[in-house]
Amino acid sequence: MAEHGGRSRGPGTPDDDGGAIPTGRYRRAASLGRLAARAAMRDGATRVTNYGRTEEERSQRMSEQQFRTAEQIVDVLGTMKGAAMKVGQVLSFMDVGLVPPEHREEFQKKLSKLRDMAPSVAFKDMRRVIEADMGQKLTDVFSEFDEEAIGAASIGQVYRARLRERPKGWSTDIAAVKVQYPGIDAAVRSDLQNLGLILRLAKAVAPGIDVQSVGDEIRERTIEELDYELEAQNQRTMARAHRGHPFVFVPEVATELCGKRVTVTEFVEGEGFEAWKEKDQTERNRLAEIVFRFYYGGVWRDGQFSADPHPGNSILMADGRVAFLDFGLFHRISKDMVEKQAETIRLCLARDGEALLRHMQEIRWIPPAAGFTAQDALEIAEKLVWFAMDDEDARLVPEHVAEMVFEVSDPRSPHWAKVRRATVPAEYVWSLRLGGMAIAVCSQLDASLNYHRIVREWLMGDTPYSEMGEREAAWLAERGR
Repeated sequence: MAEHGGRSRGPGTPDDDGGAIPTGRYRRAASLGRLAARAAMRDGATRVTNYGRTEEERSQRMSEQQFRTAEQIVDVLGTMKGAAMKVGQVLSFMDVGLVPPEHREEFQKKLSKLRDMAPSVAFKDMRRVIEADMGQKLTDVFSEFDEEAIGAASIGQVYRARLRERPKGWSTDIAAVKVQYPGIDAAVRSDLQNLGLILRLAKAVAPGIDVQSVGDEIRERTIEELDYELEAQNQRTMARAHRGHPFVFVPEVATELCGKRVTVTEFVEGEGFEAWKEKDQTERNRLAEIVFRFYYGGVWRDGQFSADPHPGNSILMADGRVAFLDFGLFHRISKDMVEKQAETIRLCLARDGEALLRHMQEIRWIPPAAGFTAQDALEIAEKLVWFAMDDEDARLVPEHVAEMVFEVSDPRSPHWAKVRRATVPAEYVWSLRLGGMAIAVCSQLDASLNYHRIVREWLMGDTPYSEMGEREAAWLAERGR
């Protein structure tokens, strides 16, 4: 969801006729079907014309075909509301790995639009949703309500409003009111029936995607995301867990005003991610450390985390704290799962390939029959967590994330033949996805941090690496954690 403090609707065009959303499975599959047919024809034509070409020429042709398919996926998903667009947004956070380097800059421009692209629905229709969900008139709850949406996303829009009464614990009476599109529930469920087709298209540009496990997780989490009451509960949990935090802020929730299709939360003013990228190096490093500590710390410290760390979900406040928004995609993992993942990282940092291979086989990430050697396991691990392997500053840029994705998702990778035989259980998918996406956000800030030292704080109990770490440790101690 776009940031609370923004004023732009994004690239979408308002639907003055009320923005009716097609909900039938076959109607919504039509665009995807045409796209799949074109992609298949292009793929076949490329393979035919590649006969007799040199390896370099074949690779170039496949790169171009991959890019054109990715472009059309963005175009089609960007016109849809519901799960299809959500899948497109999920893919966009691995953006730099979807296409070859020579097309990356051009593709990034399209993906930057996709992240915020959502056609707006006329306010009269959204008002009906609000009043039906709350069971009372808009004017009974709000003294002011801005009818122009300040943000739009895959399944709803956000409005700025002033409450007649300030909720207990709030610092303001200004609220962000998040409302689902009318009919979006049926549209999303129709999209989920077409999910296999969507993911097969995604596999054309990210061959390493595990369609089955990713599909299962997307279905489960997307249905959860439709339940705004559950999202409000998730946000209350995170707001409570971060009260008084020195550099993280999670807006409070007006529980009594939230329903299945509407949430009312504390409004946050501040600078969005695009403004962050214009800051000086010191400030970009600080912001990246906050992002890294919030998302990764949620996994390693609490076993609960927002699973949607895209740039639109964070705002730099005037006091230097970063507000984190949107907890529709939220995940909890058991202490046992946390420890299994933590042990994987510890063995990577120790560069103990033999122990790492045994551990990954024990937790079912690698089948014993996959043919991995200890050296294979260590090489792949180093490719994925290289930025935290050594006790030194690592400067992440998008090209590094692209290389990480390439190693595990592209048939041209030297490790592809074995990586494709890995079977990471579905219950780990979201925490692993979170890690990749959070690192992608840090890379867009061109930040330089000693990730190794921060990780050791969580996994080895080391003393804090930075002033920020010391402040967080003091806050945790004060809370008895």
